[in-house]
Amino acid sequence: MNIHVFQGIMIPFAGTLLGAACVFFMKNKLSASVQKGLSGFAAGVMSAASIWSLLIPAIDQSSALGRLSFLPAFIGFWAGILFLLLLDELIPHLHPGSSEPEGVKAHLKKTTMLTLAVVLHNIPEGMAVGVVFAGFVSGSRSITLAAALALSIGIAIQNFPEGAIVSMPLRSAGMSKSRSFVYGALSGIVEPAAAYITILLSEHLVPLMPYLLSFAAGAMMYVVVEELVPEMAQGKHSNIGTILFAAGFTVMMMLDIALG
Repeated sequence: MNIHVFQGIMIPFAGTLLGAACVFFMKNKLSASVQKGLSGFAAGVMSAASIWSLLIPAIDQSSALGRLSFLPAFIGFWAGILFLLLLDELIPHLHPGSSEPEGVKAHLKKTTMLTLAVVLHNIPEGMAVGVVFAGFVSGSRSITLAAALALSIGIAIQNFPEGAIVSMPLRSAGMSKSRSFVYGALSGIVEPAAAYITILLSEHLVPLMPYLLSFAAGAMMYVVVEELVPEMAQGKHSNIGTILFAAGFTVMMMLDIALG
């Protein structure tokens, strides 16, 4: 793995670390409106990344299929959706603000299930970063180093609030600042791990790159629709989530086009 790829897959984790570190500087828990806004921003970034960084390159790489160039993206997208649906049903987790755990019943601490919810969220993000860098390493003309870095930076931006969303509620529940930070950081370590594993596997699956790209897109969109959109709309009606969704979408779009 060259230094550019290593740095690229670690950038999103750095965003989570910085967000989790907010527990050392902020005294109160995040307000409902702030959490809605952060969820909306994350949803916007992931939606734009799914389109510009993953689905469009997947379709471009399948151009030889002519009118059927959409087929690998279609198949890969649905495979990603079903994969995350399976994980959602199997992994015990608890979304922030919810009192009902999801997944297989398990006698786990609330803090552990909260962390697992974010881990589940971060798996497709790590896969997305990994598959884009794998496309760059394989020499794909539709994926440049700048485009791969744009995705990493975009994911890092939306990971910053995610780190805080994990660590701050844990601190409010009575956990020490240092342990709250560690839990917040651990929720993001899955991203570089998933990215690295994806790169290793994709080195032997270069012809399947369009399927891998769209698989990551489907997994990310599952998280957006199943988790982030409900979180930004729950409770008292507010437009903050919608506004920051648009902000996150346009920020990621600009990064991908300007740097790609």
